[in-house]
Amino acid sequence: MAFPEPKPRGPELPRKLLKTLDCGQGAVRAVRFNVDGNYCLTCGSDKTLKLWNPLRGTLLRTYSGHGYEVLDAAGSFDNSNLCSGGGDKAVVLWDVASGLVVRKFRGHAGKVNTVQFNEEATLILSGSIDSSIGCWGCHSWRPEPVQTLNEARDGISSVKVSDHEVLAGSVDGRVRRYDLRKGQLFSDYVGSPITCTCFSRDGQCTLVPSLDSTLRLLDKDTGELPGEYTGHQNKQYKLDCCLSERDTHVVSCSEDGKVFFWNLVEGSLALALPMGVGVVQSLAFHPTEPCLLTAMGGRIQCWREEAYEAEGGAG
Repeated sequence: MAFPEPKPRGPELPRKLLKTLDCGQGAVRAVRFNVDGNYCLTCGSDKTLKLWNPLRGTLLRTYSGHGYEVLDAAGSFDNSNLCSGGGDKAVVLWDVASGLVVRKFRGHAGKVNTVQFNEEATLILSGSIDSSIGCWGCHSWRPEPVQTLNEARDGISSVKVSDHEVLAGSVDGRVRRYDLRKGQLFSDYVGSPITCTCFSRDGQCTLVPSLDSTLRLLDKDTGELPGEYTGHQNKQYKLDCCLSERDTHVVSCSEDGKVFFWNLVEGSLALALPMGVGVVQSLAFHPTEPCLLTAMGGRIQCWREEAYEAEGGAG
């Protein structure tokens, strides 16, 4: 007799706390994985940027050069450079190895909420409260941006970049997608201030959370709404969201001290992971593994799946 094939195991969610790191840089405004997920960056209210090995809990380098709190950071594809933006209105390009400032771009009229490299790390894209997106040449000595995207009517909260697209969320309630190959702009109106944006890993959809405590999954080509996700609290703050490493779950910070996971397809709540009392400000999901970083107050926490064992045993 033939036995039925065993059902494939569902993806494991990172619910086991592996490490808690007190970052020593005031409030942590953002936590970001580097491109391969081996390291992470923390952005501090004390004007510093720090590079960590989060699984080991070791601090590798501190970057000082901003004049006010650091609000976002990103690493280049080859891990040789970092970029950051903050309350001093500056966009900074760093050399990872030396810790030195390579360039400091000043052109925004307000704080810089979000920064990203393009794929080749030849440009830094920055979104500001001044309603503009600046495109800065990493190898250019021109002080002004190579290009400015100023279609938004209110502050830019989030910018994400793929190989040929720029995705931007704005407080004006619109998510805008710039197709650089076709030279086209696509815009979807959500109606409530947008706090974050991200592409799905397959590139077919965009995830858009807003201050009505709702995350919306938008089909990139049709503008249709395949999914809506609710249950978390997001009424006041700019909070992060993302998709899990295999696009199976939607993940979001919340103002009630939890991180929420929803099943992407069904829209059902899979897990509400308690972090403590307060606002979970930022999170980052590992590019290939069920590993989550969360930031709350002055510390970050590293979460793995239940079956995970750290090298040399749990720890």
